[in-house]
Parts: sequence; C-alpha cells; structure tokens
Amino acid sequence: MKLINTTNSHSQLVKSQLESTDATLVEVYSAGNTDVVFTQAPLHYEILISNKHRAIREPEIETIQDFFLKRKIDKGSIDEANIKTLYSDKLIEISIPMKS
Repeated sequence: MKLINTTNSHSQLVKSQLESTDATLVEVYSAGNTDVVFTQAPLHYEILISNKHRAIREPEIETIQDFFLKRKIDKGSIDEANIKTLYSDKLIEISIPMKS
C-alpha cells in the first residue's frame, strides 16, 4: 500500500480542522479508495482512516499506523501503552496520546 499526500486537494478540510480543533498540523493522504487524515495537536496525534466502498482490513490499519509512527511521529514523545483504536464499519480512528 502506497500513501500519497493529497493535502493540497483538501484545503477546505484542512482549514476547517485547524480552525475548529486544537490541531497544529493536518495532512490528508490517499491509498486508492482509502483516505487517511493525520492530525497533530499539542497533546495527541490522530489518524482517521476511511473507505466509502468497503470495510477497512486489519493489515491496512497496521500498515498505515506503522507509516506514521516511522515518518511523522516522534516515538519518544508518545504513550504507546495508551494508544486507542476505535472501529466502525468504514471508519477507523487511532488516537495516540503524548507522554505527560
């Protein structure tokens, strides 16, 4: 699975997230029909994975989470024991808290 940064094509979403949340960084990625929104805030990171056409598979979740943990997240600053993943049919939310 290859993630392509499509943030420039989603300027309204990025602007809305930055204005209405505590986010300091919002990036949008695409892997075919799967969209990923990565958000960085002062106390946490969020990864939202969505696919309008089918359920998201567990290997996709692991691949996407690994991508961000290796490239975008300072692993030394997060509380790995308290990472929470919320599952719904076509939407997955991964919340990654920072250490206190």
